[in-house]
Amino acid sequence: MKTPLIFDGHNDLLLRLHNGDVSLDDAGVLGGGGRQIDVQKAQTGGFAGGFFAIFIPGGDSLSHDDEMMKDAYDLPLPAMVDWQDAIKVALSQASILIELERRGAVRICRSTADIRAAMTEGRMAAILHMEGAEAIDPEFNTLEVLHSAGLRSLGPVWSRPTLFGHGVPFRFPSSGDTGEGLTPDGIRLIKRCNELRIMIDLSHMNEAGFWDVARISDAPLVATHSNAGALTRHSRNLSDRQLHAIRESDGIVGLNFAVAFLREDGRMDENTPISRMLDHLDYLIAEVGEDRVGMGSDFDGATVPAEIGTIAGLPALREAMIQRGYDAALMKKLCHENWLRVLGETWGE
Repeated sequence: MKTPLIFDGHNDLLLRLHNGDVSLDDAGVLGGGGRQIDVQKAQTGGFAGGFFAIFIPGGDSLSHDDEMMKDAYDLPLPAMVDWQDAIKVALSQASILIELERRGAVRICRSTADIRAAMTEGRMAAILHMEGAEAIDPEFNTLEVLHSAGLRSLGPVWSRPTLFGHGVPFRFPSSGDTGEGLTPDGIRLIKRCNELRIMIDLSHMNEAGFWDVARISDAPLVATHSNAGALTRHSRNLSDRQLHAIRESDGIVGLNFAVAFLREDGRMDENTPISRMLDHLDYLIAEVGEDRVGMGSDFDGATVPAEIGTIAGLPALREAMIQRGYDAALMKKLCHENWLRVLGETWGE
């Protein structure tokens, strides 16, 4: 069986480059010296690209792996970040993606035709995404400017509050029903994103906010990197009721590779078998349908199963899918066609 390229719902490479964790040269991302994503690994693993996230780190540590090895944990929500500070970081990360395109590593995509062209050319397809709307001002001026620069996907919250809503904490065991929903400005943001055809990402949003978006939005419901709460009782995962709402809207869920959201015990332990990823895929397919499930790895932002490690390890996932009995048509849907479908519908193509 010819294995399909994987188009992915979420990565944090731009943050790595912004922080200086990896370099933007032949010894880094442009060659084979990245952490989980670089040009060489993309070719080895059959990685077609995906959603490249702008993320505002704030003043809080993002590493809580030790705490997430406990039997239970509840990490406090970080403080809000002022949009006037956040916009500087957002513009820096957007400019990094533009430089990656200038150097031939990626193609910034504003349409599914762009994505297919990048896949044909052998460049990583890159959708400019914003994970948490800290950099968006109440008048939406920055939204308009970033949209003109290529922003086509936005999550109103990460796991902290913004002007627009409330994110879920990293909590296990827990549902995503952890607080209030969208603010009045958040309702306005959803409506403006619908008008601009910017995809709304529900990952990291609490359950009340999810239902606010489901009520307001006229676009398919999308969770770019989330898993099944019935299998892993983590606040970042989705309830069956949420999955059914995504199904009814003809949206999509991207399988998150982060091990804490895969394991039954919620631990951030890289010694997690690939079979656990397939368990979540099986469940999502059963609840949402095979046309509404994709990949949402969180590469360069999460601990993933050691058997995969980086995007160069994606052939191991494809082989596990084949061994689980997934046929060629289903593989193609899960690896990229479902993402292209929902993006085309959201973007009005």
